[in-house]
This record gives sequence, C-alpha cells and structure tokens, in this order.
Amino acid sequence: MSIPSGPFTPPSEPIVSSNDRNLAMITHLSGIVLGVIVPLIVWLIHKDRTDKTYLAGEAKEALNFQLTILIAWIICWVLQIILIGFFLMAVLWVVDLVFCIVAAVRVSSDGHYRYPFTLRLVS
Repeated sequence: MSIPSGPFTPPSEPIVSSNDRNLAMITHLSGIVLGVIVPLIVWLIHKDRTDKTYLAGEAKEALNFQLTILIAWIICWVLQIILIGFFLMAVLWVVDLVFCIVAAVRVSSDGHYRYPFTLRLVS
C-alpha cells in the first residue's frame, strides 16, 4: 500500500463559464423589475441539463427568493386595510432591491449566493 505524500487537496468545483455566470447575475438582477418571470424561465430551461447545474442552482435560488417576496407582497396588500401595508411595501421594495444587487455582485465575483430569510419552495 502506498500512502499519498502530499497534503490533501479537496476536489475542485467544476469550472463555470463566464456566460453562465453572467446569465446568473442577470437572473438575480431581473427580480427587481420582473419578479419571478426570468428566474422561472431560466430554471425551467436549465434544470435538467447536467452541464448547467450551476446556472440552474442560481436560478432556483433567485426563484425561491422572488416567490418569498411575492408572498410578502400579497400579505402587505392585505395589510393595507390597517394602513401598515403601505409602509411594509416600501420596506419590502428596498429589501428586494438590496438583496438582488448583493446577489448579483456576489455571483459575479464569488460565484454563489444564498439569500437569507427565504422560503425554499422550489427544490
């Protein structure tokens, strides 16, 4: 038996193309204006392709976040009856804007982003 003589190196992650990274960044940013539409389309197109697991994962993450935001919008709409919904809608819009921008920046530099406070509805 031979014992490896060097330090252990974990298996490296697959190399992600710049096109996939750019499309993932656009998918995260599109949530600001288009909500669930773009993440849903990107995820449905790439979810079964083995060479696009990175892109499908990022699209699924963006889709889960936008679905959570959509549920929160519905709750805010109902809460407008007692007038707090107007304030919460403004806060929710800022939260969506900030998290989408942070996700896009993180995906373009590090490659991955996981939204906090997100319901994992699509798995």
